[in-house]
Amino acid sequence: MAYSHILQLLSAISRAVAVTTTKKAELQRFEHPISTETKNDEPLSLSFLVIGDWGRRGAFNQSQVASQGHTYDWRGIISRKAYRANILKQDLESAFKESMAKWKIVVGHHAIRSIGHHGDTQELIRHILPLLKTYDVDFYMNGHDHCLEHISDRESPIQFLTSGAGSKAWRGDIKEENGDGLNFFYDGQGFMSVKLTQFEAEIKFYDVHGKVLHRWNKIKQPRHSSV
Repeated sequence: MAYSHILQLLSAISRAVAVTTTKKAELQRFEHPISTETKNDEPLSLSFLVIGDWGRRGAFNQSQVASQGHTYDWRGIISRKAYRANILKQDLESAFKESMAKWKIVVGHHAIRSIGHHGDTQELIRHILPLLKTYDVDFYMNGHDHCLEHISDRESPIQFLTSGAGSKAWRGDIKEENGDGLNFFYDGQGFMSVKLTQFEAEIKFYDVHGKVLHRWNKIKQPRHSSV
């Protein structure tokens, strides 16, 4: 396969990443360069870290930041009903329909599935999860719960990955009734790494000392064509 085509497949991952950051709740798309240096004929790859809740640029404990208090101006913010209709049914679904990505990743703040302090988010289960299943999303990544966890969906290939263990961890608050599909849970501080090639994904969870706590791999078989 030509290098340019591999580059297109890998960089297309960004087109499935959805984050809301403005008053109009527009979806942003991010480009991420792939590694062009390979060893021993290794395939081209894209790697990134997922680090959550480290406070302000890593200089503060998140619990100290949160206790300072803030005043928010909600003027111009659309209603929840309009948000769901515009973002979920139009922008997000349109992005899925247009995406030719080999790997599809959706990033959000709140967990869809979690056994941590906040647990499952029922609103996301109702409104987001059906879209993820319909459009064959591979990974949903989030923070919010101050832990590391990996849960597999029982009805689809979706993997729920939480990396919110930058600070204020060790809560000891586990909702065991939400444990269906649980592969890994760590209540301490740490982070996650992701490495993607054209046909393989590798997920690793680490503690703060860099020790690998959990590793998971997925291989996508190439689609053969008679043409």
